[in-house]
Amino acid sequence: MTDDEWQAWMTHQAAMAIGEWLEGRGRLHQPIRCLTRPDLEAMAANAISRFVVLASERIKAEPDGHPDLTLLLLG
Repeated sequence: MTDDEWQAWMTHQAAMAIGEWLEGRGRLHQPIRCLTRPDLEAMAANAISRFVVLASERIKAEPDGHPDLTLLLLG
């Protein structure tokens, strides 16, 4: 998978993590403007967590293939 393909896939995965959080929270009938700051922070935390897990898996699979990603996670 190229870096561009991985970025697009990772964006999709982060969106899925946010969607899962929203569904788990319930109240999907409410407009997005009803979200509180803790709600937004929870969505961000879920997306970031998903990124960290998937980036770690990518680095593990190809240890020398993604130095920038490694630096981002470990730097």
